[in-house]
Amino acid sequence: MLELRSLPSECAKRRTQSACVTCGARAFSVCGSLADDDLAGLDAIAERDVMRAGETLIRQGDAAGHVFNITSGSVRVYKLLPDGRRQITGFLFAGDFVGLATGEDYAFSAEAIEDITVCRFRKSEYWALIRQRPALEAALLDRATHELAAAQDQMLLLGRKTARERVASFLIDLPDRDPIRAVVPNEVRLSMTRAEIADYLGLTIETVSRELTKLKTAGVIRMLSLNDLRVDQPERLRAVAEGRDQAAERR
Repeated sequence: MLELRSLPSECAKRRTQSACVTCGARAFSVCGSLADDDLAGLDAIAERDVMRAGETLIRQGDAAGHVFNITSGSVRVYKLLPDGRRQITGFLFAGDFVGLATGEDYAFSAEAIEDITVCRFRKSEYWALIRQRPALEAALLDRATHELAAAQDQMLLLGRKTARERVASFLIDLPDRDPIRAVVPNEVRLSMTRAEIADYLGLTIETVSRELTKLKTAGVIRMLSLNDLRVDQPERLRAVAEGRDQAAERR
């Protein structure tokens, strides 16, 4: 069960001014489909929370009573297998909803990778609001369609691509997933660990590290820090992701 923390005084002040209107993630979320007047209904049922890196947002097997809109930071979504192994199924960022497509209990867990802010909604109240707001319902359907396409891309990634192609594809796709974070063109922020990337890509941490090193040696990328890199040859990285760069493949 999540504990809702007391809102700081400045945040509480913004709350009275309809925080939905000033939310930086609104443009990238389904909430952006609502006019300012309609946002009042959403604002009225939202509970806002701040969570620290490593804290649990959703625990697999718990009653699925809430849905969440991430407004800043990043989250890892994973499932635990019966033998205790973990499979990361996705990373979520500002504007992403989590908890919508689930039954009576959560079928997965979600944890903060870094400090996050979220809006939490009781599922019954949220679905009641959707029935009153056709624009919100249409936006959720559109989001679900994109998530289905992303799931199909992930199946292709795991089923047909080589280790190098998986790592290159991940580096290409990641910046577009986190639209609220200010980035320099061709720079990639890796908020997740190498172990989490490996888990998501179905590889070992040694393989991920080795493929990053090979891309760096080939001059395709340059590490700026442990969590930041620059893509010096974007077109070549895309060629690697699509299996068209034979020179990089032989390294």
